[in-house]
Amino acid sequence: MNVSDAIKQRRSVRAYKDQAVAPELIEKIFLQAQDSPSNCNTQPWHVVVVSGDVRNNIEKAMMSDIMSGKPPTPHFKPGDQDLKDEYRTRQIACAVSLYGAMGIGRDDKKERQELMAQNWQFFGAPHAAFFSMPKTMSEINAVDMGIYLQSIMLLLTENGLASCPQGALAMYADAVHELANIPENHAIMFGLSFGYADEEAVINSFDVGREELSKSVEFYG
Repeated sequence: MNVSDAIKQRRSVRAYKDQAVAPELIEKIFLQAQDSPSNCNTQPWHVVVVSGDVRNNIEKAMMSDIMSGKPPTPHFKPGDQDLKDEYRTRQIACAVSLYGAMGIGRDDKKERQELMAQNWQFFGAPHAAFFSMPKTMSEINAVDMGIYLQSIMLLLTENGLASCPQGALAMYADAVHELANIPENHAIMFGLSFGYADEEAVINSFDVGREELSKSVEFYG
């Protein structure tokens, strides 16, 4: 698979088969991702990959926090806050497409909340990764985190695996810090659920599309 094919095939998958990925394959993918570039080769990322009982215990803890009404405590500002203009329009269109594919109406508050809660259940994926960087770092270092995440997602795609990047997994981070080895001076920026896609699941059938190139890129010269 070439890079352009991997970019085209990758999508955010929200339903997975109950099939674990071989540990050797997971390790190989993260080893290859180490070649990702970063500013001054700082490599600011720290990743905790969870499977099995650890993954399940983290899910239970996060869902317990949510069900108890505990407010989210993200360290970094969530990416869906304070959006305006076309960015807000795209955000709304994405949500409409998702809820529409699932047959959930605008006023179906309970079903919308249940669908949202699937974020903290890793959408049923058998594996998840939590990405953190030092609290002292800035937006520039966050660029490196995004580059690294993209490398991992494309490598997963190349190996027949699916994934979903999730800012939501940084919202209830206390449980992750308690149950996984997050460095004391780090904060979780986002998470990634991954595994084998359930291609028959309705939730994986919707497509939000992309804007035409002229709205994002200008060429001069």
